Amino acid sequence: MRVLLMIIAGLLFFNCGGPEPRRPIKVRSGSFFKESVERNKALVALEEQSIRNIIAKDTLQEYVSNPNGFWYYFETKNDTATYFPKTNDQVLFSYNLMTLAGDTIYSAKDIGPTSYVVDKEQLFPGLQNAVKLLKINEKATFLFPSLQAYGYHGDGNLIAPKTPLSSSVELHTIIINKDSLNLKP
Repeated sequence: MRVLLMIIAGLLFFNCGGPEPRRPIKVRSGSFFKESVERNKALVALEEQSIRNIIAKDTLQEYVSNPNGFWYYFETKNDTATYFPKTNDQVLFSYNLMTLAGDTIYSAKDIGPTSYVVDKEQLFPGLQNAVKLLKINEKATFLFPSLQAYGYHGDGNLIAPKTPLSSSVELHTIIINKDSLNLKP
């Protein structure tokens, strides 16, 4: 009997090698991510086509395509100014936010004048780049696809997710950072 108990104990000891890792029930391929990328590409293409349709219908304005993925035209130009805001400069500007159809979401009065240290504070991506394209006392209207606006989350208030925006931005003041003057353009 003793020998039998020792054999059973020995078998139990050798069979307990440690915890066996659990294997996933389903193994995912990369198809979900591939499908997500395709959906995003289709969304961007649809939004860009909507913007191109607006530009094609608006024969009064001369639109400029920006490499960052948005379009704009100047409402007011300042040909006497030569300085564009650079990183660390502080700017004061006003802007509104509208749908591409022209419905006001936030007026410039609702938002109020905005003070912003260039590239050091948080704005939505398109607006961060837009203020750097204006000289003092210039005003331009920008057409932003949703990825350049509030993207997949919206603003948590009036701007829904995946909403392309139009915005008129007017630059009032630039306080030049002393380091900006030492940089070569």
